[in-house]
Formats: sequence, structure tokens, C-alpha cells
Amino acid sequence: MPRFYCPTSLRCGELLDLPASAARHVQVLRLQPGDSITLFNGGPGWDERDSEHPQGGEFEASVTRMGRSDVQVQVGAYHAVEREAAHQVHLAVGMPANERMDWLVEKATELGVASIQPLMTERSVLRLNPERAGKKQAHWQSVAVAACEQCGGNRVPVIHAVMTLAAWIKAQAAQASGQRLLLSLRPGTQSVRAAVNAFAGPASAGAPTEAITFLSGPEGGLSPAEEDIALACGFAPVTLGTRVLRAETAAVAALAALLV
Repeated sequence: MPRFYCPTSLRCGELLDLPASAARHVQVLRLQPGDSITLFNGGPGWDERDSEHPQGGEFEASVTRMGRSDVQVQVGAYHAVEREAAHQVHLAVGMPANERMDWLVEKATELGVASIQPLMTERSVLRLNPERAGKKQAHWQSVAVAACEQCGGNRVPVIHAVMTLAAWIKAQAAQASGQRLLLSLRPGTQSVRAAVNAFAGPASAGAPTEAITFLSGPEGGLSPAEEDIALACGFAPVTLGTRVLRAETAAVAALAALLV
């Protein structure tokens, strides 16, 4: 059944005009009145205080009217479906160049990442001025929405505004909770899985777990000076093994080890 992200309050039985992006998608699929769809609203732009249901879950719905540029649906039953990972993982990544960041956002969303922080580092190939950075952030957020609709997730990860690594590390220094991991080639690092197991132990169903912030560099990795700053901020160095992986592959591989 087609799934659509609807970042607004949803209530069983109400008639609702879909947001423009979801309406366009319904029209592209050539759905007709009476067709069934699924709606979810967990993620950026949704206020939990304005809902009778907790964040997450999904709603049955059916198309009631197809206009030229608008689509009306009737919201049906709510299902408290939970498909999120046991660990809440936040990815901070030196942005890879070209279309690789799009691919990374898509795959990280499919795996269940909670948020993504794009970073500009010393070795970053991709350099963005403020205007272009804002457009990229909006684009990557739409990529995350589409990936969430496809994969069955009911909580769209937040794609944060682009920051420099130095500014982000400074902000991290003021936060004391959770585990911090740094992908590093330094000798003596432990594996990603070993670090998580030592920190959180085996995850049990329904048990709360502390957040994990994972920092991964761009092409060429972080510079030694940047790694030193991260280590001083409490990041523990971890490794994925002896193979040399592309920047976007390394980040996704680490997420798979943390989330799956």
C-alpha cells in the first residue's frame, strides 16, 4: 500500500487535504477516490503536543477527492507500529561530494538513523555557501522523507543545517549524555560492535537506550588535528576493519553495525 509522510496532526475519521508534496505523489501514482493509502507523521515539522497519539505509528486512509492540484483523504484507524532501531543513532558526517551525499542520506534513513548532521571539514571536497547549504539541507530532507515512505519507517530523521566541524564539536562539548564514537584509522582502535556492546550491552525489546553519536569523515578522513579535537571532546575511536572504504560506504557500514 502506498505510504505518505504527512507532517500535521492526524485524527481518526477527519477529512484532510494532503500537504502539497504528498498530494503530488498521489497524483503521480494516479490513485483514485476509494483507493487506500497509509499516512504517518513522525519526524521534522510535527508537534507531538498537537496529537492524540504518540510519535510514531501510522494511519489508514482513503482518497475521497482528486483535484487538479489538491487531494483530500479521510483518515482511518491508527496503528501503533514501531519499526525503529533499538539504539538511537545520530550521524555526523563530512559531506561526500557529488551525488554521494544523496545516497548516504537515503541509505542511512533506510537503516533507521535518528538524525544526520552534515559537516564541512578540512578535507571536504564539497564546500557550500549559506544559501546553497540551505537548499541542500531542504533537498536532503526530502530525500529522507522519500526513503522513509519506501522503507516503512514512521519517523523521518532530522537533517540538520550544515555546520563546520569546529562549530559542531564546540556544541557537542556542552552535551554530556550518550556515547560518542569516531571512525578512525589510528592504531589500537576497537571495532564498532565491540564499542557498542561495551557501552550499552545487548538491547532488549522496549528497553530505553542512550543515544549514540557517530562521527565519520569525508574523502580522505578527518585530519589528525580534527581527530585530536574530537577525542578531547570524549569521542572514542573505532574501526570497521582493514579494508579501505569510500566515505559514504564507511558511514553506512558503521550504521549497519550500530542499528541492525
